[in-house]
Amino acid sequence: MNILLVLIPVTLLVVIVAVWLFFWAVNHQQFDDLDSPAQLPLMDDPPEPAPPAETPQHDPTEPP
Repeated sequence: MNILLVLIPVTLLVVIVAVWLFFWAVNHQQFDDLDSPAQLPLMDDPPEPAPPAETPQHDPTEPP
């Protein structure tokens, strides 16, 4: 019966921490977009941009 004197305050502490964490997550917009993160692994990577075309470099010591 004495264990209840320990378990009840510990349980209340755990519940208070869980409620605080929930409201912290809501205030930091953790639950705003629930659909996009699930779809991110299914999306293709964006195509890489084409490298710029190389222009011939003119050597100033060379005659035209």
